[in-house]
Amino acid sequence: MVFEHPATFGTLALDPEVKDDIMEDCRKFSQRENYYKKLGRAWKPGYLLYGPPGTRKSSMIAAISNFLEYDIYDLELAEVKTNTELRKLLIGTTNESIIVIEDIDCSLDLSDRKKKAKKRSKEEQNPKKDERDSDESKVTLSGVLNFTDGLWSCCGSEKIIIFTRNHVDRLDPALLRSGRMDKHIHLSFCTFSTF
Repeated sequence: MVFEHPATFGTLALDPEVKDDIMEDCRKFSQRENYYKKLGRAWKPGYLLYGPPGTRKSSMIAAISNFLEYDIYDLELAEVKTNTELRKLLIGTTNESIIVIEDIDCSLDLSDRKKKAKKRSKEEQNPKKDERDSDESKVTLSGVLNFTDGLWSCCGSEKIIIFTRNHVDRLDPALLRSGRMDKHIHLSFCTFSTF
């Protein structure tokens, strides 16, 4: 459907330095096809927007879309049933698009594998009956890592993947590294300079 969100960088309440940095980064990205080819990388950066709820993360995505005139694909990971389905969705996106995965820390269990291993060890000592719904998503951390930075991630060009999250400490470090989430942008409550 036609995307008509009113948020722009002109209307976004954001620290001026952060705003200028993001706009410049978007400008550079849109003009650097040859640069990405020279590096042998997919023409695709990843952004992580994080901070407390209500700090304009969704408005920031809309402003980036309006600034670059890109399509937006809002991907709800919990509704994707398998890694294969996730790959098919990626292949189905157009060039000059933004793929948005909001609240990635809440949608699936993509938490730190080391912490998860400790938790699993404790659960094995005190087993509980598993009552999970068989219709639950089977998308794995590996599937998301390949989605963002694997072989299929270079299908198409000029795409931006934007993740949002509220909690800083819940994701596996492999998902946070450059190449997957190249730019981490902290959005917090308004300050005097923001107003």
